[in-house]
Amino acid sequence: MKTIFISDLHLDHKRPKVINSFIEFITNSKQSMERLYILGDFVESWVGDDDPAIGTRSAFEAIRAISDRVDVFFMHGNRDFMISKKVCERYGMTLINEPTQLDLYQRNILLMHGDTLCTDDVNYQKFRSMVRNKEWQNQMRMKPLEERLKIADQLRIQSKNATDTKKEIIMDVNKEEVVNCLSKSKADILIHGHTHRPKIHDLTIDRRKCKRIVLGDWEQKSYILELDKDQISLTELNLS
Repeated sequence: MKTIFISDLHLDHKRPKVINSFIEFITNSKQSMERLYILGDFVESWVGDDDPAIGTRSAFEAIRAISDRVDVFFMHGNRDFMISKKVCERYGMTLINEPTQLDLYQRNILLMHGDTLCTDDVNYQKFRSMVRNKEWQNQMRMKPLEERLKIADQLRIQSKNATDTKKEIIMDVNKEEVVNCLSKSKADILIHGHTHRPKIHDLTIDRRKCKRIVLGDWEQKSYILELDKDQISLTELNLS
């Protein structure tokens, strides 16, 4: 039996191919998978528990369908941080904090979405601090659904425009922040998404052999990280 990690699916009704591929993948994997960790940005946007999330409900239902035999864990990303614990429980998921540390197959593992590692992007970090504030979120939830959806659309447009003008390097992780996280946590492996740059990085931290594993997005291809007691495998799948 194995544990699978994914992130950055950005599920949206405009991309039914990705939704169908996810459903097919977890349905076919449920016999050999004992745990599934979703490390943020599962959906493109979520403005509250009354969000219609058009077209993505089938993906949530597919998670609920496997949750009787697979332990499913969900961590917020920068797109879906307003998904509540109640919604997670409704669909058979356990909401976990960021960061989360666990002992798995005798490995000390640190899980993050990954955006907090991008400390060189100062403007983004300021924005993140604002929207992750509970008061801001409560005020957002009090607005009518239609207004919240419009705000989310505006924020996505602003984010895309900002990304188009930023240098690639500041949108990647800060190496010193990675070292700090691994040193402080004493973890052997850091697993995160967010940057859409899938790769396994070998590091030496405090004379310890460590790995930083970056999960990929599900734009043209899908990426899954498989762990069991014998191996670590970052696999690229073609979307069906």
